[in-house]
Amino acid sequence: MKDGRITRAAIYGRVSTDGQTVDNQLRELRMVAERNGWQIVHEFVDQGISGAKGREQRPAFDALWKGAIRREFDVVMVWAVDRLGRSLSHLVTFLSEIHAKKVDLFIHQQGIDTTTPAGKALFGVMGVFAEFERSMIQERVRSGIKRVRAAGQRWGRRSIEETDPANCTKILELRRQGYGMAAIGKRVGVSSRTVWRFLRGVVAKSKVGVT
Repeated sequence: MKDGRITRAAIYGRVSTDGQTVDNQLRELRMVAERNGWQIVHEFVDQGISGAKGREQRPAFDALWKGAIRREFDVVMVWAVDRLGRSLSHLVTFLSEIHAKKVDLFIHQQGIDTTTPAGKALFGVMGVFAEFERSMIQERVRSGIKRVRAAGQRWGRRSIEETDPANCTKILELRRQGYGMAAIGKRVGVSSRTVWRFLRGVVAKSKVGVT
């Protein structure tokens, strides 16, 4: 029960190959839901999809995520933590999202149940991991910039003038003929934003007398 009403549960199952089956996962989780008096309102299954793939490549997981955000259920049930994914960053993001919507998590194999007071501590721990991972990423980026600059190299994406001077000539020629940004990009094989950025740089250089 949750706030005097029956707890609505959503089950998520996933297997990595088409030769495998989620039947055991679903059967076990249905039994858990019955024992806890939870009402199963959704079952989401990704068949033959690796957990290493992102949310956009796992349609059932994407639907689960959206359902949690819309508060269509109160608890997400999975067989094991690796069914949700194999990336810590993706897992932390998912847990943070459902926690913000006050949706709980039940993971059968790891014995995690955030509907209980003890289980709710998981969300606090995941928050610590999320902050740690963000700090590590920021530190790696800063270290990378320092190494590149110390070696006398330029940091960041190279301009089209450096990578493809021949295309720059084509862009200028097409622009003189009156073609728009999108049309030039299509003919040259670059994005309209790249065309715009290059032409803007040309104009800026001409204003300060740089050739």
